Amino acid sequence: MRLTTKGRFAVTAMLDLAIHEAHKPVTLAGISERQNISLSYLEQLFSRLRRSGLVKSVRGPGGGYLIARDLTRISVSEIISAVDEQIDATQCGGNENCHDDKRCMTHDLWTSLNVQILQYLSGISLADLVNNHANASRGNVATVHFSPQKNDAALSSVASS
Repeated sequence: MRLTTKGRFAVTAMLDLAIHEAHKPVTLAGISERQNISLSYLEQLFSRLRRSGLVKSVRGPGGGYLIARDLTRISVSEIISAVDEQIDATQCGGNENCHDDKRCMTHDLWTSLNVQILQYLSGISLADLVNNHANASRGNVATVHFSPQKNDAALSSVASS
């Protein structure tokens, strides 16, 4: 799996922002401190998140970042994609050249896994993560099972790869 720290940190930072914004900008220094993520790394991530339209920046005193869209309309897969992170279980990056420049015997298995992962992450919104965090904070520590909704638009882009 190629989901690296970049994708995980982007989702964590977006969740932190969603939890703490309450209609006022949140500083990257605050996110950095709460989540123990380097400030310079967050600056790189938020530059990409801003270009993707997921966050907006507010300049000046009291400035920081705000979520740019409704939390229900931002999926985990969109956050990961915004920071140029790819979810790919194939050894060849989908190029079908993993076994002596030819397609390996298990290529379809790994491609199918990619679709399943993308479907799962596309069906979980930032609002779902906020609600899960709120439930956990209230002491509801039962195992959380996300029930993602199918997002056909996101799936068709991966399935055609």
